[in-house]
Amino acid sequence: MLSSTCKTAIKAVIYLAAASETGEKVGIREVARNIRASEHTVGKILQLLARRGLINSNKGPSGGFSISRLQFNRPIIHIIEAIEGEQVFRECGLGLSKCSAAHPCPIHHEYKMARERIAKLFRENTLKTLCDPVSSGFAYLIG
Repeated sequence: MLSSTCKTAIKAVIYLAAASETGEKVGIREVARNIRASEHTVGKILQLLARRGLINSNKGPSGGFSISRLQFNRPIIHIIEAIEGEQVFRECGLGLSKCSAAHPCPIHHEYKMARERIAKLFRENTLKTLCDPVSSGFAYLIG
């Protein structure tokens, strides 16, 4: 359902949130290294999220990316919508353009329920709820 770019964005922002708890600003290279992703991809993602106001970006020698308290408490769905668009939780599970309740694909009804549960998960979980287990060592961003 979520693209690899979107998954990378979520991991990058969780990493930033953990670093921001100590007031630290983090560079693209550090984020990419710690989530095992391409610097190029991470750079594009972080710049997009900064333009959308989901993270902060400061230029210069003491610059980098960070997360404010307000941003820390936003639902994860904002990151997903910034990367994937708002339609991501309305798309057909088989990728059909005309799938609907009136003209369903073979998995329409089950996929709709699964899609709604996943959307709810991302609406109800904030950056903080995903960051806390990582910061405390109970969850990880790399496998």
